[in-house]
Amino acid sequence: MDNKQLTSLMPVAALILGVLLPGSVLAKEPALEKEHEYMVVANYPNNIHVIDLQTDQLYKSCELPDAFGPGVTQIAPDGKTAYILNNHYEDIYGVNLDNCEVTFHASMSLQKGERTKSIFSFAISADGNELYAVQNPTMLYRDHYRVQPPRLAVYDTGAGLNAKPIRTFPSPRQVTVMQTGDDGTLYMAGADIYKVDVNTGKVDVAIPSRNWQRPLYAPPDVLNAWPIQSPSKDFTILYTTAKFQDESYNLETADWIYGFMNVNLETGETETTDFGPLTEIYFTGIRSPKDPNLVYGVLNRLAKYDIKKKELVQAAELDHSYYCIAINHDGSKIYLGGTFNDVAIYNADSMEKLGNIQLPGGDMAISTSQIFIR
Repeated sequence: MDNKQLTSLMPVAALILGVLLPGSVLAKEPALEKEHEYMVVANYPNNIHVIDLQTDQLYKSCELPDAFGPGVTQIAPDGKTAYILNNHYEDIYGVNLDNCEVTFHASMSLQKGERTKSIFSFAISADGNELYAVQNPTMLYRDHYRVQPPRLAVYDTGAGLNAKPIRTFPSPRQVTVMQTGDDGTLYMAGADIYKVDVNTGKVDVAIPSRNWQRPLYAPPDVLNAWPIQSPSKDFTILYTTAKFQDESYNLETADWIYGFMNVNLETGETETTDFGPLTEIYFTGIRSPKDPNLVYGVLNRLAKYDIKKKELVQAAELDHSYYCIAINHDGSKIYLGGTFNDVAIYNADSMEKLGNIQLPGGDMAISTSQIFIR
């Protein structure tokens, strides 16, 4: 084997074996192309991968610092930087996707003796200038721990490798996924879907969730874990609930249904909509950018629903469970990530499987898949 062949095998071997190599060794491919559509995923041992969606092939891989987990990503509006929550939920990094250089780093812990986690909860402003994170600090004392109030921390994305908050505000508890509207409003999913003024910290309820008042409906069961940046600019949260026949609230005659809470990030319009019967569990869902009447969900099957008719249209069997769903900008293809180290591709219209993209390294676990156009 000559030196050229050996060099070509180094990135794959390093990722499979978990060997640390400089980002420049892994990032052999050129910079991302303008107006080109890509997908970013993260996986063990601790990498970000860029997939070219025109060829549905792996384009480049970047090694990350510190440790993996949860691998939740958000893409800057210009498509140049991927921000990732990692190092066991304790640090956020900004990675230049052209050269794999880490250009931003913020530790969630802000003082000595503090251990702070961010539970999926960070987002990038619509202009890309600020990063928002809800932080859950705990003070570690010699003989006991003391849980502190959660806080919303605001960072300047140009602050470099030792970023500190430029503003902090009190935050509601139990906040997980977040997205920002085009008008600068920050939307946070917790007990309710909140809208936050990032300049004053003022918190209002955009969509009541735990506190909804829907006659004859049971309180919703909601899973907020994957902050998907959808091409349709929708912030979509799935829920399950029971709808009772009358005020006897008889569970045996109730209808068990799926629905979604949605914020249109372009207009700020909100809705709470049932879309079908509850027959199985989905971890994530996404609306079609081609037809807003269609919503897809995934876990053990990929399913497509007609929202107006409130019925299942089609379903596809999967090789294994997938946690995170993504869809390309023209609404023609669905990409499934999470769990193992492969991305499955499906035709969004026919629901036929188009193939798999195998990733070097280990599984994606609960990382978030993001599709964007440079």
